[in-house]
Amino acid sequence: MSTIPLQRRRTFHRNRRPATDFLKEYLLVPAASFAKKQTVLCIAIAAMLATCVFVPFDRTYLTYFDLRTLATLFCTLAVVAAFSHIHLFEIISKTIVIKLHTLRNAVLGLVLITFFGSMLLANDMALLTFLPLGYFVLNSTGNKQVMAFVFIMQNIAANLGGMVTPFGNPQNLYLYSYFHIDTAEFVRIMLPSFLAASFLILAVCLLVKRTPLTLKKDTSYRLPKKRTVLYSVLFICSILIVFRIIPYLLGTLAITLALFFLDKKALREVNYPLLGTFCAFFVFSGNLARIPAVSSFFSELLPVNTLLFGILSCQLISNVPSAVLLSHFTTDYASLLPAVNIGGLGTLIASLASLITFSEYKKHNPEKIRHYFFLFTVVNFGFLLILFLLQSLLT
Repeated sequence: MSTIPLQRRRTFHRNRRPATDFLKEYLLVPAASFAKKQTVLCIAIAAMLATCVFVPFDRTYLTYFDLRTLATLFCTLAVVAAFSHIHLFEIISKTIVIKLHTLRNAVLGLVLITFFGSMLLANDMALLTFLPLGYFVLNSTGNKQVMAFVFIMQNIAANLGGMVTPFGNPQNLYLYSYFHIDTAEFVRIMLPSFLAASFLILAVCLLVKRTPLTLKKDTSYRLPKKRTVLYSVLFICSILIVFRIIPYLLGTLAITLALFFLDKKALREVNYPLLGTFCAFFVFSGNLARIPAVSSFFSELLPVNTLLFGILSCQLISNVPSAVLLSHFTTDYASLLPAVNIGGLGTLIASLASLITFSEYKKHNPEKIRHYFFLFTVVNFGFLLILFLLQSLLT
């Protein structure tokens, strides 16, 4: 017979919680909360796992990951976080407000600096650099209501700004090398779309009202000279990794060690879910290219209309993987080039740069995600349709 008193046994059984309660509290609720906060990452993982059903795990999986891109993203995110801790963006944004005076001029300045910056830094780096600046300008002047529009226009500017040069976008560099395209011919092919994109971006930005800009809180910051110089050197190292001047493993190790001693918080603030999203999409697109039915589909349809099907491919697997995949099924690079540049517009995954913009916006406005999705879709597909129709007339 049990030695535990009857009253204590009754209390024990009454207080004991069912296993389903523990499962709900410690597994289901945290999982639902994570899925709500990291919706794009969860979708990317689900898409990746769906393709893994058709492609067994093997050594080829290791070749999917663009380690240089991941390293550059990590380094840039960390250095930008370090810059924010010394108030660099507040100082620059204050200068913009003082010099440009109106909201329209500020939006034009932010979008154009992203547009031209993408020609030198590539679209991902341009967004990582200038989106924080856009946030500080709008937040410090009480204009957060137009942040979705400004971020979306910066995203479009980053995707389209580098299309006219072989090194402006990753997909351009790949196709330029793969098809051995002459530089003059490359520019000739892309110039009409580039000029049209430039005109459209300017026209849309001019719709912004000429509202006077005033600082909500005129706080004066002074840059610490030593840290500013050190962080600038680290940022330049990140850019040199992109251009393969510094080996990405060595550069990443050096930047990580430097920030470990200079600003550990910057390393903690890196957007690791964004890096995870990139990894998932690398696996998804890599597997998709190895599925026979998908390869057969593209080999049959692509010759019919390379421009159209190239753009549609970007909407599903993004523009860089599409460039790599479709280059094996066509020799019509004159149509494929504009397709994978224009095709970066449209859905949120049409360009991985768009995921960077979405992630940055969600960090500042988590309660307005639906508004962002709606506006992103309307503006992006508007640009996509106009540029597609123009390019169709030229080919």
